[in-house]
Amino acid sequence: MASPTVSDLENPITTSALPYSYALLPDGEQPTGNDRTTRPSRKTALFLVSVFLAVAFLVALFAGNRPMLLKNLNTSPVPSTAATPEKVTPLSRGVEKGVSEKSFLPLLGADNSYPWSNNMLDWQRTAFHFQPKKNWMNDPNGPVFYNGWYHLFYQYHPDAPVWGKIVWGHAVSKDLINWRHLPIAMETDQWYDEQGVWTGSATILPDGQLVVLYTGSTNESVQVQNLAYPADPSDPLLINWVKYPGNPVLVPPPGIDNKDFRDPTTAWKTPEGKWRITIGSKINKTGISLVYDTEDFRTFELLDGLLHAVPGTGMWECVDFYPISKQGENGLDTSVDGPGVKHIVKASMDDDRNDYYAIGTYDAHKGKWTPDNPTLDVGIGLRYDYGIYYASKTFFDQNKQRRVLWSWIKETDTEASDIKKGWASVMGVPRTIVLDKKTQSNIIQWPIEEINRLRKNLTVFKDVVLEVGTLVPLNLSSASQLDIVAEFEVDKKTVERLNGADVAYDCAKNGGAAKRGALGPFGFSVLAHEGLAEHTPVYFYVAKGVDGNLKTFFCADQSRSSNANDVDKSIYGSIVPVLKGEKLSMRILVDHSIVESFAQEGRSCITSRVYPTKAINNNAQLFLFNNATATKVTASVNIWQMNSAHV
Repeated sequence: MASPTVSDLENPITTSALPYSYALLPDGEQPTGNDRTTRPSRKTALFLVSVFLAVAFLVALFAGNRPMLLKNLNTSPVPSTAATPEKVTPLSRGVEKGVSEKSFLPLLGADNSYPWSNNMLDWQRTAFHFQPKKNWMNDPNGPVFYNGWYHLFYQYHPDAPVWGKIVWGHAVSKDLINWRHLPIAMETDQWYDEQGVWTGSATILPDGQLVVLYTGSTNESVQVQNLAYPADPSDPLLINWVKYPGNPVLVPPPGIDNKDFRDPTTAWKTPEGKWRITIGSKINKTGISLVYDTEDFRTFELLDGLLHAVPGTGMWECVDFYPISKQGENGLDTSVDGPGVKHIVKASMDDDRNDYYAIGTYDAHKGKWTPDNPTLDVGIGLRYDYGIYYASKTFFDQNKQRRVLWSWIKETDTEASDIKKGWASVMGVPRTIVLDKKTQSNIIQWPIEEINRLRKNLTVFKDVVLEVGTLVPLNLSSASQLDIVAEFEVDKKTVERLNGADVAYDCAKNGGAAKRGALGPFGFSVLAHEGLAEHTPVYFYVAKGVDGNLKTFFCADQSRSSNANDVDKSIYGSIVPVLKGEKLSMRILVDHSIVESFAQEGRSCITSRVYPTKAINNNAQLFLFNNATATKVTASVNIWQMNSAHV
């Protein structure tokens, strides 16, 4: 690979190869004083900086007498610099009222509270993810395209940045990226929703009318289903709403607990011309989806059977049901059925706070759905996202003929921090959903095309060779708002030469990015501080089995994402299918405290919440790394800075 010129480094928009001639990183200590590299203006400066870094690396690498994992990729906890730790005892919120836990449980009882500055907390607010101006938000509700506007309703506590008495917040957009906040759509003003206007869905009728079904928590904390509709259907902004005088339209049926009956879906048409919905519940530890038919959304008939049930999965929240085309690339209206269609059932699992989905076949006459692969059933198989991603909801966007996915991304810091900054939670970037036509066994999720309009200042790094142990700083003017698209190729001769091993790998259990194998890990360290005292690796790990086949894992390691001890430092990830002839590819959206990562064009996704104390503002950096022990890796990378949206 030809060496880059000073002109290459000073003009990052041109395609150029990066220098990787820093000291290699074998199993030795990683330096802690790696000053941030900036673009040199003279060849002399480039030479001096390179020499300085190489000497510093070598001194640190060989200062110790025993081999050890790279310090920069170590997953050991980073000690907090808090001078006076305080006992943090956040309250459990939501469970007593009959919904999933809204506090971040791993932090309950944490005894180290970091002294967050206003500058640190201000940096955490996102630039292109939807969130209200202040206070608490959770589930997306009733997303719909209506009279030229995209509408997003959401669970909102208007009085504080913690979960409480929930109402429906409301915002509209022309492009799903820039938002106009509107007055609260529905308040807790009736006996049947006195304890909360909870999650619901919107349905557009054939004549264009819009109806909403939502769960209300009554004055006695019984979960009931209620009907609402626009006060003025001609108002494209849907400012005012009317609750049906005959509410509730559904109450818990016999055998269902009063607090286990919530979150009605968008309705779809039956062969008999009726409307059908499903509602999540449980019987003992079996998660179930009840099925109701209606002609007018006022009176309902409970079907004898269930849409689906999976033993051992517990309460199903926020159930979603929708068709997906087996061959086409467009999304489908929720009522579409036929031989060219599969159906997705998704449920948010109250027991583990993750969103699971499965692909299957729907019998419209019986109101029953069957998974294609019972070993990958709802709650025990595939997930939308292997990080922080819950209470998701799709809608059919008839404007662009696509199925769009929204999801709540919770905070994973302390309630005290949220109160200090005045807000809590964001929505994930909306994603499109299609069936993976190559595998036919999973969906593909990808950020909506409109997000690309925020891109600016493209920087291209082509065919960067990452030798074993290489760490490469990618010199950017800023690294807090990025769209990163990359392809990686592992050295084929090395792969063929290596003997397979009977080695099981798990992103969370095998040491994260510090677990060195012959063919991984390699990828990016995002939101990194100089010397990698703080950084969040997003990476591939390839394992060769005794049968000679390769398994690829896609992971995000938050274990060294922050010097603070009162934030989540989990390691997330899963195996990702890679077909013969495919390069390894990933896309990463970095937006301050949220990082959304997509592998193999969206076959596997990981959403991370990270709260660095140092790697913020101009101190946030981006690195490529290869921590494999036996193979070099070639990377080609496109990086865009991202403009801020109006949120």
